[in-house]
Amino acid sequence: MENQPKKLTTASGSPYFENEDSMSVGPRGPLLLQDYILHEKMAHFNRERIPERIVHAKGSGAFGTLTITHDISNYTRAKIFNEIGKQTRVFLRFSTVGGEKGSADTERDPRGFALKFYTEDGNWDLVGNNTPVFFIKDPKKFGDFIHTQKRDPYTNCKSATTMWDYWSLNPESLHQVLILMSDRGTPDGYRHMNGYGSHTFSLINADNERVWVKFHFKTAQGIKNFVNDEAVKMKGLDPDYAQRDLVKSIDTGDFPRWNMKIQVMTEEEAKTFKWNPFDLTKVWPQAEFPLIDVGSLELNQNPDNYFADVEQSAFAPAHVVDGISYSPDKMLQGRILSYPDAQRYRLGGNYEQILVNRCPYAVTTYQRDGQMRVDGNGGRTPNYFPNSFDTIIADESYKQPTQDLNDSSQSSLVAGWYDRNAPGENDHYTQPGNLWRLMTPEQRINTVSNIVGAMSGIDGPKRDQIVNLQLCHWFRADLSLGMAVAQGLGISMETMNSAMGVQHA
Repeated sequence: MENQPKKLTTASGSPYFENEDSMSVGPRGPLLLQDYILHEKMAHFNRERIPERIVHAKGSGAFGTLTITHDISNYTRAKIFNEIGKQTRVFLRFSTVGGEKGSADTERDPRGFALKFYTEDGNWDLVGNNTPVFFIKDPKKFGDFIHTQKRDPYTNCKSATTMWDYWSLNPESLHQVLILMSDRGTPDGYRHMNGYGSHTFSLINADNERVWVKFHFKTAQGIKNFVNDEAVKMKGLDPDYAQRDLVKSIDTGDFPRWNMKIQVMTEEEAKTFKWNPFDLTKVWPQAEFPLIDVGSLELNQNPDNYFADVEQSAFAPAHVVDGISYSPDKMLQGRILSYPDAQRYRLGGNYEQILVNRCPYAVTTYQRDGQMRVDGNGGRTPNYFPNSFDTIIADESYKQPTQDLNDSSQSSLVAGWYDRNAPGENDHYTQPGNLWRLMTPEQRINTVSNIVGAMSGIDGPKRDQIVNLQLCHWFRADLSLGMAVAQGLGISMETMNSAMGVQHA
């Protein structure tokens, strides 16, 4: 009995099977609130560390301004975009993903790019990274993935074996892993990298017409990366290099800037697009969906107190404003639930009353009480709606259009477990292969060197199995990429032929 496999269970001991697939309305529909396992996994994950952030703990931030330079009112009625020349105050927090608060900010790691726009229709949080894709596309996998980027429960050290074991078993990660292993994985500070909303969102115009959108922020300073040896050296010389660089540039008046752009896809185009347009591991090719200019983002004010503004800043993709909304992107849907939950745990139920998170315009709710209530708690006014005593109304002009799920992009309206291996959902190799083929010879050399260096840390009795499985993924993306990695790892021709045999099976 002792050697028999254990059943996977919930925290209450109930066995279950669907540990990686969230329950949704059809293969591409929104997720269902009844998926208790998703909630349990994410809610427990959000409470695993105190008091620093679970992820993105090491961060830097600054205030600035978004200035609108182009008219996109045909796509959205959002007031932030309603006039050329309009300026909106913003707060931008940069971060590394996997390290603790005291870790080096030149680690090989994605960089967080979280924006808070203080608009007259409320705060809009656009919470993304410096890459347009991510490692996974279903939120139920998020806690497991982040565990592989943190410390091993036995050694309390970072583990190459753990990371590559997870990536080798999740080929959907390949696109992001290839970016991470390129020189883009070690940007030279925060000023010389792009930012992305990453997820697919939606824009709604004055006629209640919806389009799908992706947000891009292109650095005006130009892309600048460390090669691996430079990044490793800087970790020892100055683990706060990116923080110091950002503060200094703003203090000296060298204000960093990014050009805001969007990609737009119509609902009809989404139905026939060759990939799931709501898949966070995929990009929309710019040749098919070109970048559209929107505005200019400038950071021009350092916080007076790091803790007050950077450490207490709280972002949630759930916070959108009229004219901007969600999409069936499953990772986005999971973050809508998870991020506010994490902030309430970390900072309290009234975290949006903290100055850096507070909307500077009128806020009217029936929420009362809770820890750290600092705004008078509504005084003697009613704490329920509707009531016969105040004049607060629900403004119908802010009503959003309904989303018709019964269309050709949905194979069924029957709710069920989303299968990531359904037709059209399991191409994890074309886009990483395209990215590899776009690289210059020098970029390819550096990327392969970084991959080989990282995979060389895989050890233990499962080493060969993990290496060979990951090697299969590199071959499937591009034959030359697989060959280069295999040769760098000293893999024999027999093993390479075996891997290529799997590729063509």
